[in-house]
Amino acid sequence: MEIKSGFTFWNLVFLLMVSCVKGFIYTCGGTLKGLNGTIESPGFPYGYPNGANCTWVIIAEERNRIQIVFQSFALEEEYDYLSLYDGHPHPANFRTRLTGFHLPPPVTSTKSVFSLRLTSDFAVSAHGFKVYYEELQSSSCGNPGIPPKGILYGTRFDVGDKIRYSCVTGYILDGHPQLTCIANSVNTASWDFPVPICRAEDACGGTMRGSSGIISSPNFPNEYHNNADCTWTIVAEPGDTISLIFTDFQMEEKYDYLEVEGSEPPTIWLSGMNIPPPVISNKNWLRLHFVTDSNHRYRGFSAHYQGTFI
Repeated sequence: MEIKSGFTFWNLVFLLMVSCVKGFIYTCGGTLKGLNGTIESPGFPYGYPNGANCTWVIIAEERNRIQIVFQSFALEEEYDYLSLYDGHPHPANFRTRLTGFHLPPPVTSTKSVFSLRLTSDFAVSAHGFKVYYEELQSSSCGNPGIPPKGILYGTRFDVGDKIRYSCVTGYILDGHPQLTCIANSVNTASWDFPVPICRAEDACGGTMRGSSGIISSPNFPNEYHNNADCTWTIVAEPGDTISLIFTDFQMEEKYDYLEVEGSEPPTIWLSGMNIPPPVISNKNWLRLHFVTDSNHRYRGFSAHYQGTFI
């Protein structure tokens, strides 16, 4: 009888503990349809709840795409984040993960479904985010946005339209200064180059041109620096694709990473100690974004790139 009573008591305690833990999980989100709309994190702009796990799925008309434009963004750096999916929220559709206090550039889907997932921990929060979304017709590239310290010339974004970028004084333009909205092989519009970036003259990164070359993290093969934020854009000849082959790769798992844009899937997130497989671009450019936190440091990465005529 005593054993039975004791067993029942501790089971009740366990159930109460589980119930308390579950009570901290804050769920929200939903499915959104329509030509345009707005998504806000819960509690915006006064702060999202701890333990948030919210998913929004935007569904457009068939053959249309979706563009999201951030109007405000502030998430606890590294611990709270917004995951973007080019389709339904499945690992195979993962596009990128956003965190911190910098306003992200616009993002355009390649399909008629786009998803956002907010995840927060059980400690500090920030004011959250606000996103405007709209459907894009197949003949529209959408507004590609303006990089920090950049200037955009042009207000039309349909097939055949051209826009141009420059930087404010003291910053260097990395990438292609002129973008043209073109119709691709599947009859949807896209920009022929990624939006360039404006970097300070002493910042790491740059634009790489030519048929081949090597890109390495700062200070390689020695340890990279903390709080690094470097962007390289590789530009090949029109009609070429780019092969990126890693020869060395060592980073702090999850907290330091290399983001590769311009391949299939559109964005690849690399971290950890294993050498990644080769990356092949789906156009004549690739962009690499290297980010580290304020803690551990490792060798970083080195990769060889080569342009290949299709």
